[in-house]
Order: sequence, then C-alpha cells, then structure tokens
Amino acid sequence: MEKKAAEVSYKIIVFAGTTEGRKLSELLAGAGISHAVSVATEYGEIVLKPHSLVTVHQGRMNKDEIRTFLEEQKFTHVIDATHPFAKEVTLNIKAATAEQNEAGRKICYLRLKREDTEQSRNNVVYFETNEYCARALEETEGNILLTTGSKELSKYCANEEVRSRLYVRVLPGVESLSHCIEQGLCGKQIIAMQGPFTKEMNEAVIRQYHISYLVTKQSGAFGGYPEKLAAAKSTGAQVFAIGCPKEEGFLFSQICGRLEELCGKNIREEEAMKLTLAGIGMGHGNGLTKEVEKAVCEADILLGAERMLLNLPSKAEKHPFYRAEQIIPYLQRVQERIRFAKDVTVVVLFSGDSGFYSGCKALYDALDKEIREGRLAASLRILPGISSVAYLAACIGESYHDAAIYSMHGKELCNLIHKIRRSPKTFLLTSGVLDINRLGRMLTEVDMTEYEIVTGYQLSYTEQRVERHTPAECCELREEGLYTCFVKNQHVTERRLTHGIADERFIRERVPMTKEEVREVSICKLHLREKAIVYDIGSGTGSVAVEIAGLSDDIQVYAVEQKEEAASLIEQNKQKYELQNIVVIKAEAPEALSGLPIATHAFIGGSGGRLREILAVLWQINPKMRIVMNAVSMETICEIKEVLPMYKTKEEQIVQLQVNRVTKAGSHHLMRAENPVWICAFEFCG
Repeated sequence: MEKKAAEVSYKIIVFAGTTEGRKLSELLAGAGISHAVSVATEYGEIVLKPHSLVTVHQGRMNKDEIRTFLEEQKFTHVIDATHPFAKEVTLNIKAATAEQNEAGRKICYLRLKREDTEQSRNNVVYFETNEYCARALEETEGNILLTTGSKELSKYCANEEVRSRLYVRVLPGVESLSHCIEQGLCGKQIIAMQGPFTKEMNEAVIRQYHISYLVTKQSGAFGGYPEKLAAAKSTGAQVFAIGCPKEEGFLFSQICGRLEELCGKNIREEEAMKLTLAGIGMGHGNGLTKEVEKAVCEADILLGAERMLLNLPSKAEKHPFYRAEQIIPYLQRVQERIRFAKDVTVVVLFSGDSGFYSGCKALYDALDKEIREGRLAASLRILPGISSVAYLAACIGESYHDAAIYSMHGKELCNLIHKIRRSPKTFLLTSGVLDINRLGRMLTEVDMTEYEIVTGYQLSYTEQRVERHTPAECCELREEGLYTCFVKNQHVTERRLTHGIADERFIRERVPMTKEEVREVSICKLHLREKAIVYDIGSGTGSVAVEIAGLSDDIQVYAVEQKEEAASLIEQNKQKYELQNIVVIKAEAPEALSGLPIATHAFIGGSGGRLREILAVLWQINPKMRIVMNAVSMETICEIKEVLPMYKTKEEQIVQLQVNRVTKAGSHHLMRAENPVWICAFEFCG
C-alpha cells in the first residue's frame, strides 16, 4: 500500500560507483520513482539496467562541474553511493552540495555507507594504505592476486620484483586495461572480469595461479570481501587487507526509508524472500539432485544441521538452525534487515528426502502459517532428495515398495521384533552404531540369530561400506557414523487380522482371567482406534491388555493391577508376546491413574468394590472417554445400575453373555456352562 505522497517536489540524483548504487537505482525505478544516475565510466553505464525512469550521466566531474550539474538540473536530493575508497569524489560531492546550500538552494545530501559484514579475521593482515601494503609485499615470496582495482596499480608496480609476481583482477573496461599496460603488466598477468565473485570462483583463481597472497580492500558484503576471505582460508592463501575507512552516513535500508517518506512510494518488495526446504540425500554433495544443487548454489542463506552445512560448498551465509523455533525468529530478523533487497533466497537443508521421516513437513506448516498470517513476506517450496533407504536398496539390488520401513532415529521404536517378524524385508533408519548394537541384542535375545542384517555405513561418502552381519556381529560394531539398515526375514510370521488368543496360551497360574469369548466381545465394544490410550483396570493376568496391545503398535495400554502375583504375570505375558506398548502399573485404582497420560478408553475388569470412585476419576480425566465394564457378581451389577444415571452418557449397551463349552467325556461330548457375565459399554459425553 503506497504512502501519502509528499507535497513538496523532489528530484533525485544517485552518484553510483558501487553495487549498492546500482541496486538502489533498480529499486527506485521499480517503485515508479524517476531519478538520475551519475557514473564515472562508460562501463559503469553499461552495467546499469536501462529504464525509462532513469537518466544516466556518464563521465568524471570535479567539484565545480558537480556544482554546475546540480544547479542546472535542479536536484533536491543527492545520494552519494560512490566507493568508500573514492575519498576525493565524496569530498567533491559534499563540497558542491554545501556551496549550493550556501547559495540559497536547499539540497539534501545523503551518504550511503556499507555494512561491515566481515565474517572472519583469521589469516588477515591489515594495512592503512596501499603504499604500506606494497612495501610489505616486498618482503614476501610467491604469487600475488591483486583485487584492489586498476587505479592503485602504480603503487604495487613500483617495485619490479613485486610486479613480476602480480596477477591483477580488474574490470573488463578500456580504462582498466590501459592502466595495466601502462604499468608494464603482460597479458597473462591480467584477469579482466566483472563480479560479483563467489567463494568457488575466488578459489579457482587462487589455485590456477598458485597464489600465496591475496590483496583486497576491506569492502563489505557487496564488494565480495567475505567470499575472498573464505576462499583464502580454504586454500591457505595469506590475506593483505587495506582497512576500510570509517564512514559517516546511512545504511542502505535507512536511505531507502528516507526516500520512501520523501516520495510517498513503497520501495520494499512484497516477497523479498524465497524459501526452499530441500532434501539433500545422505549428505555428500554427489547425492544432490540437480534441482537441489542449483538451489544451494544460488542461495544467499543456508540453514540446517551443522553436519550438512560443512559438507556443502557455498558462498551463502550459513547458520546451524533446523527447528521452527530457531528459524522463524531468524527469518523475521532477516526480513527487516533485507527490507529493500531483491530476491534473497533462503534454503533450509534436510537429510534424506524431504517427505520421508523428515522434519520438513512440520517446518513447512509453521512457515506457511507465518506467511498466511502476514508475519513473513516470502514464497515457499519443497525440493525432494534421495533417501538413504532408496540408496541402500539400490546398493544391494532390493526393491523397497514391498518392504516395511521404520525409523529408530532419536526414538524408541515400539514392538520392533513384532515388526521384523511380520515382514520379509525391513529397512531401518538409525541414529548411529548404538542402534545397530541394540538391534543385534534384541534379535539375539529372542533367538532370531538366523536373520541376515545389511548395514549401509556413511552412504554416498568416500568411506561408504555396505556389509552383511549376523545379529551377534551387530552387537560388536563400534565405529560411529551414519547407518541405514536392512533386515531379511526368510520366516515371515503372518499377522492375524483379528484378536483372539486362546486362554491356555496365557501364563496364568492361580490368578483370575477374563475368558476368551468375554474378552473378545468386550474389546469389540471398546470401539478402539489408532493411537488409542487404554487403561486396563484390574488387569489380572493381562489377557485383555495383551489382546489390545497386539492390535496395533500405535495403541498404548496401561495395565493397572494392585496384586503382586498378578502384576508379575502381566509382565511375563507382555514379554512372551513381545509387546513394548504395555506399561504395568502395580497400584490400586483409582489412585494409580494419577499422572498417567489421558486415556481415550478404559476397560474395567475388576474394581475391588470401588467402581463409583473409579468412574468419578475417569470422568475427571476425560469426560468423553469410552468405557467397557465386566460384572460377574450381583453386587457389581447393582452398583452399575446405581452409578450410570449419575453421568451423561451415549451409545450405552448392556449385554449378558452366557458361554457354553463342549468338553469330551469318554465317547461323549458334553456342554459345560461358564458363569454368565454382564458387559456394560458406554461413552461419557460431558
């Protein structure tokens, strides 16, 4: 939304000798603000993008010429965006502007200063002047890359020995090349190129010309100074830096803000940030898709785990952020900082594939909400990567569309042995060698020693190894690193589609147990669903808890039992059926329920005469809980009849179940009646 236009007229001139000056002109033109730009050379005019609202003046001017130019063109605002080392030009512009003001013409002078974004002081020697730097080079050996520009050449070429070791990078203009030739440099010593230069480009030049010393001005981010430092650090070159003079003036964003107020136009771009969430595969650069590689190369900012940032060469600013609570505040700060910049690209890195056991989806949802609610002005996209499962499957010639795939990374995987037994092929993502050790121990403890395990170690890296192990060998592995695992199962245990374990298969001893048929009807009446949390109150041998937990690894059961012998039997049956999603609570209900996760369902097999108290606590815990109760004695049946009217319920069912079993007596088969059981099912609707 545009601001109210200023009532006074304005006419703007930008003295542009830097990248910031060109960028400022582009933003003004994009906002519909007409202005003039003054450049010293023909090359300076060439690199400016032509625009109908931009008038370009080309040529060097002294103080008097600048004063005359300002007077004739009637400029009201002068933006000095010349290079910080061009002291004489700045002095001339300031003096000419001051003389105009003294003559009664009101001109506003704004000096644009660069931000100091130096990222490292390692391996850098600072000099106040080019003369001091040139003198220091006389005491060195090895090739020199000079990136201070053609104007300072005479200071470095005065010494013939230093000149013979020089390689100079200058602009590809006639004036720059003429200076090089005048100073006696031959063609192989001249690198005529237009920036900006990436870290990789600087590295290539340093290596190609066997550079020992890199000479640069301390020119800030727009001048490519951080990329030069990074390239020198990675190649071992020594940096000689001419210290940037302290500047007075305004930062780029402050200049833009002043011009917004003056012109009544919104200079800020609505979507200054382009956000990409990218899967980078196993981590090595060779595993990147071309699309992700392009995004990383073009990024201004890279975010992700430190391991990923270290392995990807990039000129981008890097920060080890990978959680939404870190990234969103950071992006909001960046948004303010780059308020007037164009197309700032941010890439957030995720290992493997962005849609496969990745934190990408959670971050995408959080960022999407920030964008929709107006707190971030950005575009957002996801780029997929290659998962380690796909990579390992290719290495061993296996398909994975018909495999079970699970992640052990950073979590306890529930009922892992069950999962492996039920699938002919299982792929596992791990946190490292300790997970491989744990897998080996688990398989060994349940006598699954014939299973073959394939480990993919440091996949895609030079130290990659794909090896086959027995469970016992997995227990002995010690080398830490990134592991993906494949388990081959030649003896698949088919999963039953219904519950229904025979009574005699439970470890029981003398503890009462809910009989098989009653157990099955009661569980059906619970109306269980995925991720249910179930209290089994008065669990006895744990037969109901085992049946429920066996339905799904995503169901969590809390078996509450006060008797020591019974609680021990529940643990034994839990171990027999290899169910980790049962927690045994040895205590009396309802006190035992305090502090447990909120249940969605409860089965009451035994209340110990405290049904009224138990139901009151269950109502407090979750007034929408589904309840199933069993009653054998008349006293319990009467208590149910008294208690139920105290609560608002729905889907209420009360059935009486009579089971008769056929038993063999000699040559005859006789019916043997079991005790009748009342099954009461309902749902709180509080």
